[in-house]
Amino acid sequence: MSLPILMTVDDDPTVSRSVARDLRRRYGQDYRVVRALSGADALEALREIKLRGDAVAAILADYRMPQMDGIAFLEQAMDLFPHARRALLTAYADTEAAIQAINVVDVDHYLLKPWDPPDEKLYPVVDELVRTWRSAGAAPVEETKIVGHRWSSPSYRVRDFLARNSVPYRWYSVDEPEGQRLLEAADATGDDIPLLVTPDGAVLRKPGGPEIAEAVGLSTRPASEFYDLIVIGGGPAGLGAAVYGASEGLRTVLVERKATGGQAGQSSRIENYLGFPDGVSGAQLTDRARRQAQKFGAEVLTTRDVVGLEARGSARTVRFGDGTELAAHAVVLSTGVAYRALDAEGVEGLTGRGVYYGSASTEAPACQGEHVYIVGGANSAGQAAVFFSRYAKDVTILVRGSSLKDSMSHYLIEQLDLIDNIHVRTGTTVLRAHGDDHLEALTLCSDGGTEVVDCSHLFVFIGAAPRTDWLGDGILRDEHGFVRTGADLLVDGQRPPGWTLDRDPLHLEASIPGVFVAGDVRSQSVKRVASAVGEGAMAVTLVHRYLEAR
Repeated sequence: MSLPILMTVDDDPTVSRSVARDLRRRYGQDYRVVRALSGADALEALREIKLRGDAVAAILADYRMPQMDGIAFLEQAMDLFPHARRALLTAYADTEAAIQAINVVDVDHYLLKPWDPPDEKLYPVVDELVRTWRSAGAAPVEETKIVGHRWSSPSYRVRDFLARNSVPYRWYSVDEPEGQRLLEAADATGDDIPLLVTPDGAVLRKPGGPEIAEAVGLSTRPASEFYDLIVIGGGPAGLGAAVYGASEGLRTVLVERKATGGQAGQSSRIENYLGFPDGVSGAQLTDRARRQAQKFGAEVLTTRDVVGLEARGSARTVRFGDGTELAAHAVVLSTGVAYRALDAEGVEGLTGRGVYYGSASTEAPACQGEHVYIVGGANSAGQAAVFFSRYAKDVTILVRGSSLKDSMSHYLIEQLDLIDNIHVRTGTTVLRAHGDDHLEALTLCSDGGTEVVDCSHLFVFIGAAPRTDWLGDGILRDEHGFVRTGADLLVDGQRPPGWTLDRDPLHLEASIPGVFVAGDVRSQSVKRVASAVGEGAMAVTLVHRYLEAR
């Protein structure tokens, strides 16, 4: 952690060096002393300090400086660091002006030059400045900082990306003073929103996923051109395959389009996963699995969008959206599924501005005292309802069917019944979402007709669709787009077209030899976290069998 800063500003180089020398002698172990020879230079330094997230404890500025005197400088410095304590260095003839400055810009003290001996004249004043600063609770901010609009889809996407990748960040609305200070320090405007500032002070304007990943230290580029195993998709199945592949000696790389964890990673609480009797959040489970995979030597790449897969001799090659390629002896497909879009008027335009797919836990604090609506009747919807019930005034689950019993686990239904502010409305659908810059109301349809309800937050969990169009014709899929594997590929005992080996496909093997499928993307898979992890592990066993038989 960087030391807090004591800044001294004086246009006289001799005085500047003397102040800095005396400050370092007394405070050098606990503070970093920064000096500037003009107000303009000092403001530039303060902007860089602000972007890095360091703290300024106190500023000592000379009263008489050309271009910008000490009072004008301190007025602008306060905009950047309002909690920093302030003192003026002044000659005896300017004492009256220094006293007036205490009222004009809230200067804490003034110091007469010369200040010898410092033990009697300088240090008592600075001691009081830093004591006041510490008692105010000011502390350095080390997190990545985001400045954005409250109801903005791009701002939400940046926050969601960082949260799902376990990157600490602090959010500032463009409407609050600190957000404005960061914009000013970055020489940015509202057109640059969302603005991201990394802990080392780098500024990103309207950043996309790959740019953010690079800036915050996530790995995006493979270390090699060829691996034993490429795992595509970082949900439970992919993480399971990465852990077992790497732990069993395969050079393994996992590539993920957005963030590891998949839908399970967004779950607020998974209570029926083996070994966690008190439950575990999807984020916790994902983080542990990712660290476990990396401990065994697996590479984890984020923001890599795979757009093609083909066999080239004995190699299996994946093609990324940026045109680059990566090859391996074998591939595990574990791309999971995505929530289907809600087919209701107005929803598309309000997505990320009150309408969210998945639990979107970053929105929880904003739901304080609100009435939250959740669409869906499966476990993910029930887990989200339990989570948001801790924040919202009321949570209403909207279910198209007549009951939750056919789609939700029994333990979760019982849990919902015990929470007073959770309500379930069956036989109900959303017809329309209302709002200009953000969601304000919903039109609901049920057996009793239609009604309009106030709503600022709608979370959607309606079914799952596999994202498999990119696979092309080489990988056979069922009528819903899920990938066929093993015996499901045999038609009247005949192997799939183009099959090149003198054996039937292995249990989780797709229609291209050496390509295995695990988790929700596989046709007729069991849509549970435990089964996905199990299939990821089983896929690695089959990879070994495939490699040994070549």
